[in-house]
Amino acid sequence: MPRPPMVAVIGKKHSGKTTLAVRLSAALGRRGHRVMAIKHGSHTFNIDPSTTDTYRHYHEGEVIKVAMAAPDKFALVERWSEEMSPEAIAERYMGDASIVVCEGFKRSALPKIEVFRTAVHPTPLYAAGDADAARYVAIVTDAPDFSAVCPVVSYADADWLERLVAIVEREVIA
Repeated sequence: MPRPPMVAVIGKKHSGKTTLAVRLSAALGRRGHRVMAIKHGSHTFNIDPSTTDTYRHYHEGEVIKVAMAAPDKFALVERWSEEMSPEAIAERYMGDASIVVCEGFKRSALPKIEVFRTAVHPTPLYAAGDADAARYVAIVTDAPDFSAVCPVVSYADADWLERLVAIVEREVIA
């Protein structure tokens, strides 16, 4: 299956990455796109508590993969010895997406949207002179008069989310 279009929502800790990724995904979905998401974590996780059967299969049974199937959803937990790139994950599991919205993966080669809130951090990740600056499709910020080589979307604008969706449709999905 071919790899779908992808965009990474990046930013420093507590900048609002999850909130922005969720709002962007919902807005793209309302416009008819088949949206999927990948969240990057820096540590391991459990999607189910130790009292569940899937937990027991995975931890006590030491299986390589465990799937949970229900009438309305499906989950797969798979062991790996090396972390897969977001591109490989999307190609392997999300080939039927119109777009994959990733949270994190700031070191990837994906197109990027940075969340920069001065209320949380005095400086952005973005630096105009960095080679990575060319990968930015937008910066969403509360900083007045912020400038960059990519579009800057201000949280102060009532239509900021619609503007961001239009940028993603034009620069990433098209």
